[in-house]
Amino acid sequence: MDINSPLDKVFKILTPQNCALKKLGLETVEDLLFYFPTRYGNVAQIKNIKTLEKGDTALVYGKISQIKIRKGWKSKIPMAEARLSDESGTIKIVWLHQPYIAKMIQPETFVKIEGKISERKGDLAFVNPEIEKVKKVPIAVGNSLFGKSENGFAYPIYRETRGVTSRWIFHSIQKILKGGVLDTLEDSIPTRILEKYHLPSLRTALIWIHAPKRKEDSLSARKRFAFEEVFYIQLQKQKERKLYAEYSAFKIRKTKKELGEFTARFSFSLTSAQEKAIDKILEDFSKHTPMSRLLEGDVGSGKTAVAATVAYAIVTTSPPKQDYGNLQVAYMAPTEILAQQHFESFIEYFKHLPIQIGLITGSGCKKFPSKVNSEKATDISRSQLLKWVENGEIPILVGTHALIQKTVEFRNLAFVVIDEQHRFGTKQRKNLRHKQDVVLPHLLSMTATPIPRTLALTVYGDLDITLLDEMPSGRKPVITEIVLPTKRNTAYEVIKKELSAGRQAYVICPRIDEPDPTKELALNVKSVKEEARRLKKEVFPKNEIGILHGKMLKKEKEDVMQEFKNGEIDILVATSVIEVGVNVPDATVIIIEGAERFGLAQLHQLRGRVIRSTHQSYCFVFADTKSESSLERLQSMVKAKNGFELAEFDLAQRGSGDLYGKKQWGLTDLGMEALRNIKMVEAAREEATQLIDSDSALIDYPLLKKNIEEKREKIHFE
Repeated sequence: MDINSPLDKVFKILTPQNCALKKLGLETVEDLLFYFPTRYGNVAQIKNIKTLEKGDTALVYGKISQIKIRKGWKSKIPMAEARLSDESGTIKIVWLHQPYIAKMIQPETFVKIEGKISERKGDLAFVNPEIEKVKKVPIAVGNSLFGKSENGFAYPIYRETRGVTSRWIFHSIQKILKGGVLDTLEDSIPTRILEKYHLPSLRTALIWIHAPKRKEDSLSARKRFAFEEVFYIQLQKQKERKLYAEYSAFKIRKTKKELGEFTARFSFSLTSAQEKAIDKILEDFSKHTPMSRLLEGDVGSGKTAVAATVAYAIVTTSPPKQDYGNLQVAYMAPTEILAQQHFESFIEYFKHLPIQIGLITGSGCKKFPSKVNSEKATDISRSQLLKWVENGEIPILVGTHALIQKTVEFRNLAFVVIDEQHRFGTKQRKNLRHKQDVVLPHLLSMTATPIPRTLALTVYGDLDITLLDEMPSGRKPVITEIVLPTKRNTAYEVIKKELSAGRQAYVICPRIDEPDPTKELALNVKSVKEEARRLKKEVFPKNEIGILHGKMLKKEKEDVMQEFKNGEIDILVATSVIEVGVNVPDATVIIIEGAERFGLAQLHQLRGRVIRSTHQSYCFVFADTKSESSLERLQSMVKAKNGFELAEFDLAQRGSGDLYGKKQWGLTDLGMEALRNIKMVEAAREEATQLIDSDSALIDYPLLKKNIEEKREKIHFE
């Protein structure tokens, strides 16, 4: 057996099963060997049938009876069905898509059943549980399956899909472990590091994670692989950091007095956090190496003002060896609405100066000022805009992904700002930054999504981090309330009061259309279209109500948002499409329907839509859940003073969580576990930094270099 052998060459696999394995990303022996269990048997409490409740994850010993094969009446899904009995009662067991189990287990067989308790047709039932034959039902059993169980060992439980069960994965991995493959593996992590942090070798860790004899063994193995994942990311990030440091950048020298003349025109005073951020960036600008900095600020903390101020330092500096012209700035935003908004903001900041500002999006191009009217922008052709950018006549160019097209060329690009950093991939960032081969522009990435410190140290390892942890003076904290169904009218009264004072409101719904009543699993939650009709008919008949959702055409969305910004719409009923960046100062109330359906990051971003003025704002979180854990999670929004606290709470409570899950960052469950351990992250970062400083090309660590290159495609490194 070879580590690179395809699974269908090693095991007898049917075509449907092979498709299911590919769906899980399992094609080779190596893939399966590094497919780690999600949990172990010890998380299930051994119970009697009588004590089982819906939602339990339980382990039950008993006797099988009445086992049979049948098909679902409507779905026609083939299944095995049985009854399990112990001294306290009986319970139904169903194995969907696994009718063969009825042939494997005979009636009157003693078994161990482990799985989640669901409800089917009003009765409790195990659905797709693990099953194992035992010689007899033990009279007394302990709580931990890591202790001595019937077979001396409790099998791990793996994520499965239709056609591939956890049981099949378990037995297949056991064959691999016994097949001699482990003897062919080399450990990429230096022995020095393993010994320093008491981590098991690769061979030992693979045995302990798939076949632990003790709980401590499995934990030690998980710790090793969690460290390894963060270590790989840190190596890649430190490598990138060192590579960027080898390039040269435009050197910018501006005094605080010079910038003070620019910021004095603002309609607000800078916070001390903004001033510190500007000082840090100016310090970076004064060096010959390109800046790589992340500006992390809560919604409404004034990141754009910081970006505009340091952009002023750039565009009022002439290129080297000449006393005329301007260095250039590129500002990239994730959506056209946001790009247009930043274009308008920069016009406000720079309209008193002889600085031309361009806008480039998929919909078209604009330039400020217009030749006809020096106080307004005008539409221009893409070719004309690109010509002016290329010859340096337009110092500031704002845009979407259109900025990174090959046709966009700058004369002296000195500064790149990327808003909502997590929405752009590494390749996109590099494409924008490498618009010039000789001199790299300084890079400022910005995000309004608060990031736990461990995650920032890991996925932004190549960036210096600056926090804007202060809100502008006069901004009042949003009054946030969790509203249960019986208290809806109270929230509506607040909205009516705000509307009568000339304010506006958002109502956010999880769906666009009403759910299909013929679909059994359709989410029965509020929809934009129906809720807008209901509010107009029953609650706000005198107010203008608009709708906004992702299925609308781009022009339709822009028109609706413009009408809302102009005050022509009082209440905007929308999906989370308004989550990022939309700035409507008169919108002071937001209702979030079905809040338990949204992640904490989304909820926080949505709440940020009403922190755009000095008026008191309100966020009503409408929850239809009775789950204590869901309510506790929502309650954290009320308790957290800012997004940073919320981020840490979510990471502590949920691990992979809603704020930063593996889907967003490409981290595995083990990688996300590592992010809960600041000491582990700091250790991985320290070791990676030392290693890259001494051997940046990893010449002495060829296997480590090979593994990083292979894994960088699987991990987003964002």
